[in-house]
Amino acid sequence: MTSSLPCVLITGAAGALAQQVISRLQGKYRLVVCDTRREVSMPEDIPSYHVDFNKRRFEDLFKEYNFDGIIHLGRIGPNEYSREGRYAANVIGSQRLLDLARKYHVKQTVILSTYFVYGAHPLNPAYLTEAAPLKAAGITMDLVDSVELENLATIYLWKYPELNITILRPCNIVGPAVNNTLSQALMQERVPVLMGFSPMMQFIHLEDMADAIVVAFDQNHPGIYNVAPDDCVPYQTAVNLCGCKRLPVPSIPPIMPALLSKLTKRQLFPPHLVDYFKYAVTIDGSLFSETFGFTPRYSLKDIFNHYRNMKS
Repeated sequence: MTSSLPCVLITGAAGALAQQVISRLQGKYRLVVCDTRREVSMPEDIPSYHVDFNKRRFEDLFKEYNFDGIIHLGRIGPNEYSREGRYAANVIGSQRLLDLARKYHVKQTVILSTYFVYGAHPLNPAYLTEAAPLKAAGITMDLVDSVELENLATIYLWKYPELNITILRPCNIVGPAVNNTLSQALMQERVPVLMGFSPMMQFIHLEDMADAIVVAFDQNHPGIYNVAPDDCVPYQTAVNLCGCKRLPVPSIPPIMPALLSKLTKRQLFPPHLVDYFKYAVTIDGSLFSETFGFTPRYSLKDIFNHYRNMKS
């Protein structure tokens, strides 16, 4: 019977990634979904809530459904909300979620993070492992919430092992319906590139990332894991392979990209991410691959063809 299935809360249900995860888990688990940003329309058998993690109504969900697990995909991205709004949602809201998980004896939690936490720096080694320091907060204040969410989750991971926390740090997630900075750029005919820079980048298809989250939840090996394929490609090469024309942007003086954005009334690069278009931040995904037996299905060619075909 459906009611006998383990009950799983999925946050960030409005996002394309969460929708893919929900479709994979439907029927295997009794799902409840929520989003802090807006209402999400779901099939009748999946209760859906528009709720702030910091409000009393959020705790009511824990009382009502007695969750066995949580898949926390509700991290607000750098291109959403104000800095203060992101901090309230990502850090304070996530702490409330973890405190409620403890209070109501949730047995497992998967948390989506990002490779941005490592920070873009010219001295980054190739293929950062999970043990590398998280430098993003020292480079730009706009990524403080991402690093603090990670630090918070890591504290709970080690202090409360009964929560069985798995933290995933994916590389650039791209593909259909993905609305992040890089995916939006690759959809355009002309894509800004910084003159003199073409850092190596990694890409994972939306469906592969959804598979990674599902396998992490199904197998339940707590810890911190990078999620990325073995291959990478220079950013300007990726732009060409996606069928885009390059729009060269002077990188000297450093204020030039922001100044040109103001003059052209077009955001060429989000100010807090501009260094990620200068310096490589490649991550070693071997621990996740070996622990969970995970191999992405989509190649770089498949990914780039998606964006190329959009323009034909």
